[in-house]
Amino acid sequence: MNPDDMIGRLSGPLSLRRRIGNVVALLGGLGGALFTGLLWATEPTLPGRTHLAFGAMVALGLAWAGYGAWALTRRTPLFALDRVVAAWLAVVATALLTAGTVTIAITRGTWAGAAGVTVAATLAMLAVTFLLRARADRAALLRRKHELGG
Repeated sequence: MNPDDMIGRLSGPLSLRRRIGNVVALLGGLGGALFTGLLWATEPTLPGRTHLAFGAMVALGLAWAGYGAWALTRRTPLFALDRVVAAWLAVVATALLTAGTVTIAITRGTWAGAAGVTVAATLAMLAVTFLLRARADRAALLRRKHELGG
């Protein structure tokens, strides 16, 4: 296989599995943002911290919907850029979760709070691991593309 054939294979359309995953991200993000926003709108007397949490959940839902739409409109492999973007979204989401859980644990001082912090911190570490892996995979693909193209 010559370099032109290899680059042609790398530039083909997205697989069905990848497209389905992007549709799930788009619809899941929209659905989550919509339902959270509706719940938020029906409870105007919530405390300020709760409004902040609802706003963050709506923003994260819209971010996932935007990611799904962006990845679907590309229609070709992105040399793992989509994985890097998804990993960054996961890092942001788990960082917010961890910060909120730590805040709750400190203010309430319960063992359940400590368990929640442990779970949130574990999820955050997994998200960072996925980010590092996605960045390494993207760098390897781009190096390979450069080798084949030049």
